[in-house]
Amino acid sequence: MNTKEIMECADEHLIHVYNRYKIVLDHGDGVYLYDKDGREYLDFGAGIAVFAFGYNNKEFNDAIKAQVDKLIHTSNLFYNEPAAEAAKALAEIAGMDKVFFTNSGTEAIEGAVKVAKKYGYLKTGHDDNEIIAFSHSFHGRSMGALSVTGNKSYQIPFGPLIPDIKFANYNDLDSVKELVTDKTCAIILETVQGEGGIYPADKEFLTGLRKLCDENDMLLILDEIQCGLGRTGTMYAYEQYGVIPDVVSTAKALGQGLPVGAFLTRGKANDVLVPGDHGSTYGGNPLAGAAVIKTLEMFKTHDILNHVNETAPYLEKKLEELVEKHDIVTGRRGKGFMQGITVTVPPSKIINKAIENGLIVFSAGHDVVRFVPPLVITKEDIDEMYIRLDKALSEVE
Repeated sequence: MNTKEIMECADEHLIHVYNRYKIVLDHGDGVYLYDKDGREYLDFGAGIAVFAFGYNNKEFNDAIKAQVDKLIHTSNLFYNEPAAEAAKALAEIAGMDKVFFTNSGTEAIEGAVKVAKKYGYLKTGHDDNEIIAFSHSFHGRSMGALSVTGNKSYQIPFGPLIPDIKFANYNDLDSVKELVTDKTCAIILETVQGEGGIYPADKEFLTGLRKLCDENDMLLILDEIQCGLGRTGTMYAYEQYGVIPDVVSTAKALGQGLPVGAFLTRGKANDVLVPGDHGSTYGGNPLAGAAVIKTLEMFKTHDILNHVNETAPYLEKKLEELVEKHDIVTGRRGKGFMQGITVTVPPSKIINKAIENGLIVFSAGHDVVRFVPPLVITKEDIDEMYIRLDKALSEVE
């Protein structure tokens, strides 16, 4: 099919929950994507923070192909070596104890919420235990994840959601303390808010939440689906705060495009779920395990964290130059390779112009253009991004 036929086929047969950009991506190489007509796009979206090593990485592809030829799926009624090895490696890197593999970040949040609710039940014997979440947060679109997502526009059509969820203000510790009761079993938040507009947690705020949870026997759940796995310069962003959660959710770059996520536990959260409490047909199958193993191995062998820490300041510098140059760009914020610029026009206008100029970026919130590129981008790639985005911004202005 040609480009037009593919779009028409998709529009006819796919449920319309995405307003897709009018391009049909065909293949990728390095940090570039190519559409069906052969046009090139510099990718600063990485499939929404997924492709840490870029596209068509032979080392990763070969590992996946080898596992495909060996064993793809068995169900979790049996042990498999890749899942066991992947769980050990992931727990060690995250500073956690145990792992449950899922198929997505949203499923990881669902599992984390179940851990919290069961923890409260075991402690109190009641099923009305409360979770504190945050305004402008985003944890996913399934019913449990949606319940702890602080955006009414996402929630209203799908009520009633899980009850006993309270929302505090991000980076406002006092607003959290006001909501804590003897029924509160957990606090859940993104270490860096993503969809809500690229807001990193303040150190005093996150350390204060850890102390509050310890004092009140509550679980601290950190959502690192987008900000984890090297994106902010450490394997998990909470490392920069001197804080370790009781439960953490992870996904995105974990499988480099294969659908795999996980929630991890430590300490008092380890043995909350028992046989029959949770499950997944596909979660942690041998293919997903092989993807996780190779991903974590490549972070080490290719020294990805040092590269992010060495290169991210240059990205920040070039984005700051755009703030100075263009009236419609009012600021920059973020950590590492998770950056955003605030704009005075709808981000979609800038994103569409950027695509016309061969650059892929995304939005975050109502006034932010988001940059979550492959972690292997170079200063030369950043210079090229600057040229294409500068032109797009000028055209919008």
